[in-house]
Amino acid sequence: MNLLLDTHAFIWFINGDNDLPKQIISKIIDINNKCYVSVASLWEIAIKISLGKLTIKEDFNNLFDFINDNEMEILPISMLHLQKLLKLKYYHRDPFDRIIISQGISENFQIVTNDKNFEDYNVKIIWK
Repeated sequence: MNLLLDTHAFIWFINGDNDLPKQIISKIIDINNKCYVSVASLWEIAIKISLGKLTIKEDFNNLFDFINDNEMEILPISMLHLQKLLKLKYYHRDPFDRIIISQGISENFQIVTNDKNFEDYNVKIIWK
């Protein structure tokens, strides 16, 4: 199964946060599943850290090692993702969420999120 972690799910995984259900952690660390982190999530994290709105247990400069160590891949934003983004309805205006939704739809990935706004889109969601 291909999983795309929403930003909050990735942050909770990094921080070992109890808000991330154990079933989800099991899916993330299962070697039979391939996990992706959108470059948009890394961008969002960098912005929030620079604004003082977020702290994470891992130094931002070590996130790439963390991603590799956990056998995840960074998902770049492609032209296909942007073309899908152009067609998304505006149920939700968060630009980071919208590109993650576009990526999930385009790549046919399941998105790991508990964000209820994602449910308005034709995207596969996995949480519990």
